[in-house]
Amino acid sequence: MFFLQADAAGEAAAGGGLLGLFLPFLIVGVLFYFMIIRPQQKQQKERKSMLDGLKKGDRIVTVGGIYGEITALKEDYVTLKVADKVEIKVSRSGVGHVIAD
Repeated sequence: MFFLQADAAGEAAAGGGLLGLFLPFLIVGVLFYFMIIRPQQKQQKERKSMLDGLKKGDRIVTVGGIYGEITALKEDYVTLKVADKVEIKVSRSGVGHVIAD
């Protein structure tokens, strides 16, 4: 009879131990989502809206540090005026940010 009681207590402890075993992994997963994945998704969404909102006449800086004004827009690249009579083509993904006037 004593063995049956000890066996039942051991099963209850093992069930709680399984939860205790996976709880740290669950906590790390939740922290990883809220501290890394979610902010990165927000940043990607902001960048996409910035690239979609480009228009002729915007002053921008490329990721390479080149300042220019957009003179033409195509689906996959933009044409920048960097000086008098000097225009270059830059990939849309190469646009770093728009300069606010």
